Amino acid sequence: MTAARTAPFTLADLAAVIKKRAAASAETSYTRTLLDKGVAHCAKKLGEEAVETALAAIGEDRERLIAETADLLYHLLVVLEARGVTIQEVEAALAARASQSGLEEKASRRRD
Repeated sequence: MTAARTAPFTLADLAAVIKKRAAASAETSYTRTLLDKGVAHCAKKLGEEAVETALAAIGEDRERLIAETADLLYHLLVVLEARGVTIQEVEAALAARASQSGLEEKASRRRD
C-alpha cells in the first residue's frame, strides 16, 4: 500500500511522472509509446484532446470537463517532454506575463 498524499498533485508532479515513464519501455508505458511516435503524433493527440475539452466545456457535464481537461494537460506535458521543454520554463513565461495586464501582454506580442 502507498502512503497517503499530504500535498495536492501538481502539474510539476505530473511532469515528473511523464519524465519517469518516458524512460520506461514501450511495453509498459503509454507515454513512451507516444514519444516513440514523434512530436507530430504527440501534437496531434494534444489537438484531439483540446477539441474534446472544448466540446465538453460547451455541452457536457462538469465531471466530463474535468476528465477531458486532465487528458489535455497530460498530452500537453507529453508534447513538452518530446520537445525538451520543462514545466518550470512555462511557469517562468507565465510569471513574466503576470507582471502586466492581459491586454498589455497581448499588445506587446509581435504581429504575424
